Amino acid sequence: MKKVLQAIALVSFVFLFSCNSDDAAKTPATDNVAVAAGGQEKVNDDMSQKDVVKVAMGSKDHSTLVAAVKQAELVTSLSNAGPFTVFAPVNAAFDKLPTGTVDGLMKDDKKADLQNILQYHVAVGVLKKESFTDGQKIGMVNGDDIIVTLKDGKVMLNNSATIVATVPASNGVVYVIDAVLLPPAKK
Repeated sequence: MKKVLQAIALVSFVFLFSCNSDDAAKTPATDNVAVAAGGQEKVNDDMSQKDVVKVAMGSKDHSTLVAAVKQAELVTSLSNAGPFTVFAPVNAAFDKLPTGTVDGLMKDDKKADLQNILQYHVAVGVLKKESFTDGQKIGMVNGDDIIVTLKDGKVMLNNSATIVATVPASNGVVYVIDAVLLPPAKK
């Protein structure tokens, strides 16, 4: 009986001292956690597979595309769950455009035009390269279609851009392309 009383006294002692009434002890643990403003793009996770935006950000060959996505305010949209198929032009593809085109599109008053062009590079869903067929139309986020052509074992888009690499992402797939796709003029 004496041992039971000692055990109860010990438990009571531990309980009383663990219930500290100090205000610091009442502060929620989240008060010391830095919470970044923003959406999914603000999550810092170096262990998981990167999303389509982080894939582009990690490529030195896509710095122009990344700057354009930021300017067009599409980072949050493309960092979300998706899934997305992104046709990502390399820097050299942007260099092929007429002089001043990229600089002009990066101005605030051209944001809608830039968004239209960038959304012409994104399809909703994951499209597997091996399932592309000659003459296939793919509906893009901006509402227009691109046309797939199979030529000499290569996949071409709108007879102007060739897929040169495939990079899987956590929210879709990124196809690296060697030309910028320009949407058809609106009628």
